[in-house]
Formats: sequence, structure tokens, C-alpha cells
Amino acid sequence: MKTAVAILNWNGRKLLQEFLPSVTEYSDHAEIWVIDNASDDDSVDYLKSEFPEIKIIRNSENFGFAKGYNDGIQNIIETNPDIELFCLLNSDVEVTENWLNPMIELFEGNPEIAVAQPKILDYKNRNKFEYAGAAGGFIDNFGYPYCRGRVFWTLEEDKCQYDDIVEIFWASGACFFVRTSDFLEMKGFDEGFFAHMEEIDLCWRLNNSGRKIYYCGHSKIYHLGGGTLKTNSPRKTYLNFRNNLGMLAKNLPKGKRFQVIFSRLVLDGITGVIFLFYEGLPHCLAIVRAHFGFYKRLPGYLKSSKSGKKDYFEKKLVPYQYFIKKRKFFKDLK
Repeated sequence: MKTAVAILNWNGRKLLQEFLPSVTEYSDHAEIWVIDNASDDDSVDYLKSEFPEIKIIRNSENFGFAKGYNDGIQNIIETNPDIELFCLLNSDVEVTENWLNPMIELFEGNPEIAVAQPKILDYKNRNKFEYAGAAGGFIDNFGYPYCRGRVFWTLEEDKCQYDDIVEIFWASGACFFVRTSDFLEMKGFDEGFFAHMEEIDLCWRLNNSGRKIYYCGHSKIYHLGGGTLKTNSPRKTYLNFRNNLGMLAKNLPKGKRFQVIFSRLVLDGITGVIFLFYEGLPHCLAIVRAHFGFYKRLPGYLKSSKSGKKDYFEKKLVPYQYFIKKRKFFKDLK
């Protein structure tokens, strides 16, 4: 199965210098591409000098994660239409020996699978799962994403409890394997998202179309996290809250759309008050701006909606269990 590893870069020379060697060392069975989002550092010159075997796509401006990958993948396919599987890999990821083979074998043996992710561990605390994806993602009945191995801010220690292969609801954009035909069929990521939640939105659309998303614990990587947009950035808070609401509007069954979104707006208001005291005024205001950004885009979300009939929610009300009932681990969620 012809595979390409595509790494999106924006002003990430230091990250490329630190993490790219593992990718080149352990990715014998794949082409490696770097999609550069109009960096104004010396990223491209560094790649040409130190990694001449890597192919480079140069976008005309910083399009963010969604359009950056959409345009980059289209350009790669134009030059190499035989690629059947893409791994969209963050520039702050260290891969491990034999990380590709289990993933490729999973797709080869299961044509119904459109997207998959490996086990994602923390680069700095290597025996723990990493926030962005951990051991595969799910979504609760109010649209809150969570993972096996990570619920809100609690990260589990890796004790081989998730060394399995299972169907999940969404896969992490940190290491996102996607079948080329499915990516093209769905027209890629929603470019209006810019960054954050676009991979969950794509997985939801694929689920609605009858395709499957999987986790493969036989492959593992280490993710630094916050390499481009820091974890405590109000901009990140804004994008996460706005895009989460947009994702709900686009993908929920029509009969549940108003109920779930209204409930989320109320819960977001409570979260904003909490953020005011614990995260500061900028994060509180980011949630307010996210709601107005959602209202502005709502007609477009509804116009592009192709909601499915199936309810994919795990009916767990995860915030209640986590903050009130103090159930911090995936296995404890009722």
C-alpha cells in the first residue's frame, strides 16, 4: 500500500531539527513530504540542506491546519496519484521503530476503515499518554471530546492497558492516518475551522457516511504538544470552543441539534466564569468571542450540514462525572 507521511510546517525549524530524524530513520516504506505554510524562518532552507531526500510543498500563505493540509495533499496527489494512504503527522512528533507497518497492515486488511491513529504518548513524560488523542477519541452527549487514556486534564500512565485494536469515534490530528480516497470523497478538512477540532469533524462526517475510525495500539509515537499554538493560548481556547459548536451544528442528527447546542451554550457560559477565576480574563473573553463567531457562521454550518441519522454519542455526561463525581479515568466513566 503506497503511503506518504505529510508534515505541516510553519516556522518550525527547531521542531524539524529535533523530530524529523526519527521520521526519516523509521519510515522506510513511505515517502516523506513537508508542506510549508509560508514560513518566514529558515525552515525550507534547512530542509533542502539537511534532508534533500524530503519533498517540499510550499503554500502561498499560512492557511492553518485545515486548508494547509487540504492544499498540500492536493498538490502531492497531482505529482503522485498512486498514494493510497496518508499519515498527517505533526512536526513535534517522535516516531518509533516499526511504527508504520501495523498501521498499513490495519488498512490493508480492513477496507471499511477510513482513518486510524496509533498510541500517542507524552514526549516529555514518556510513560504517560499525551493529551491530543491518547488511545483514541470519543464524544459525550453534550459534544465534549475525551479519550481513552485522557479525560479532560487527567493523563493515564501507559501500562499496556490500551495495546489493542478497537473502533473509536475520532482520531487525533497529531498522527492522523487517512485513506486517500476517503479524504478526497469528504473534500478534506473544513477550512473554516482553520485549526482545532477539524479532525473530529472529518471523522464525524466519515462516520455519518458509514466509514469506520480505528485505534491501533501496536504502533506508538511520542507527541510534544503545543509546538505551534501554546496550550495556554486564548486563541486556542477561541478556536476549540467555536469549532466544537460548529461541528455539532454540522453533524448532529437534526432532531437533537437544538437541544444539544443550547445545552452546550449554557455549559460554556459556566465554563467561562470558571476560566475567569482559574485561567484569566483573556480565556473568558475567548469563549464569549467564540460564541459570537459561532453565531456568525451558523448559517454556513447549517447549509453544509449532512447530518447522519445515527447517534454516536457516549451517553456519559463526562464533565459531570469528572468534576462532580471525581471520576478521572476512562475505565471509571459510567
